[in-house]
Amino acid sequence: MKSERVVAGIDIGGDRKGNHLVILRGTEIVCNISKEPPAHMLEKCLQFEVAAVGIDAPCLWRIGEAGRQAEKELARQRIFSFATPTRELALASQSGFYEWMFNGERVYQAFASHFPLFTHRGEVNGRVCFETFPHAITTALLKTEAASAKKKRTQRREVLKDAGIEAASLRSIDEVDAALCALSAHYLQEGKVVTYGDELGGFIVVPAQLDGSRTK
Repeated sequence: MKSERVVAGIDIGGDRKGNHLVILRGTEIVCNISKEPPAHMLEKCLQFEVAAVGIDAPCLWRIGEAGRQAEKELARQRIFSFATPTRELALASQSGFYEWMFNGERVYQAFASHFPLFTHRGEVNGRVCFETFPHAITTALLKTEAASAKKKRTQRREVLKDAGIEAASLRSIDEVDAALCALSAHYLQEGKVVTYGDELGGFIVVPAQLDGSRTK
């Protein structure tokens, strides 16, 4: 990675698992915290002068009956994710499944005043946060084989290793995923990303593939 700017990634979990934040300066992990409230994660990002934050959670809820365009476009690439419902449907659910999406919503809200949401309008200038997806990141950057959810514990560490990131201090798959989100932020800073989605449903940003794919 050429960029030495400081970037961050956040893996979003439910209330029990919590959120995980990893901050990278170049390839060095300079901060790794778990189960902290959004305000504390924001404080850490400001302290380390983070430029971009990748977040593994929907940046916007679905509007109406149609699914989010970003998720549809990823599905056409055979990259599948949980379908984001409308906020009303998520609130009405009794299963508790969507609590992680509400946690993600709270993170975006906490970061909004300092890290505006990526909108795909022109080049990225100043701080930004954006939605990304570890499986899609792995699919783009894995050199040896097709990305597999069953092999994510080894494959995702392999992607970090190939990027020059020492992942030994990352104790869980959630911390690994947070580091992958930060890696995606590096690619965004270098302008080497593919974006899926639209303004209505929000964008999912992942690194451009190693085969030379260009920014969309």
